[in-house]
Amino acid sequence: MKSVFTLISFLIFQTCISSSSKPIDHDESLWSPPQTTQKGLKKAYFASGCFWCVEAIYESVAGVHEAYSGYSGGETKNPNYKQIGTGRTGHAEAVEVLYDPSVVSFGTLVQVFFGSHDPTTPNRQGPDRGSQYRSVAFYNDASEREIIQDYIALLVEKEVFSNEIVTEVKPLEKFYYAEDYHQNYERLNPNNPYVQQVSIPRLRRFQKSYPELLKKEKH
Repeated sequence: MKSVFTLISFLIFQTCISSSSKPIDHDESLWSPPQTTQKGLKKAYFASGCFWCVEAIYESVAGVHEAYSGYSGGETKNPNYKQIGTGRTGHAEAVEVLYDPSVVSFGTLVQVFFGSHDPTTPNRQGPDRGSQYRSVAFYNDASEREIIQDYIALLVEKEVFSNEIVTEVKPLEKFYYAEDYHQNYERLNPNNPYVQQVSIPRLRRFQKSYPELLKKEKH
C-alpha cells in the first residue's frame, strides 16, 4: 500500500496540476492583465505544454515585456482550469507574449517556441498528457502564418527532429486569460514539486541552448 501511495504522489507532483487549495470558480477565468503604458508592443500566442513552463521561458527572452498564461484553440467560452483539465474544451494551455518588435522579432519568438519543447509528441509534453498540452503556434495574420510555416519547413529540411512535427498552425480566434494564481506561477511558487522537477529544468535547458536570446539579468 505504501508503494502505491508513493507512486500516486510522484505522478501528482510530476504533472502540471495546481496545488492551490482554493476552489476553482468559473468566473475566475475572467481575470485580465494590468494595462501597460509602453507603446509599440505586439502580441504573439503559443501553446507547448504546461503554461507555467512556457510563460517562464518567454519571460526570460530579451524584448519580451511580459507573458500571460491562458487558454486558446477550442470552442468552450470563458473556460476555467477545471474544465480545461478534462481535455474536452478543445483549448490548449497557451501563453500570450507581449513583446517589443524593435528588440525581438516574431520569427525569433517562433524559434524560441520550437527550441523549448518537443513538437513531435501529439497531445503530450513531458509528463503532461492530454489535448490541452498539445503543440500549437497561433498566428494573427498571413505574415505570421508564413513565418511559422517557413520555419517548420526549415526544421524538416535540416532534419532537426527525428520524428514528424505535429504542431498545429492555427489562426488566433480567442485567447482567454487563466485564473490569477496561474500568472507567474513558476516565479511565485519555486518550491512546488512540479516547478522544481519539470519547469525549472525545462527553462534551464532553453537558457543553455539559446544564451544569446536571454535578458542580461537572466544570462
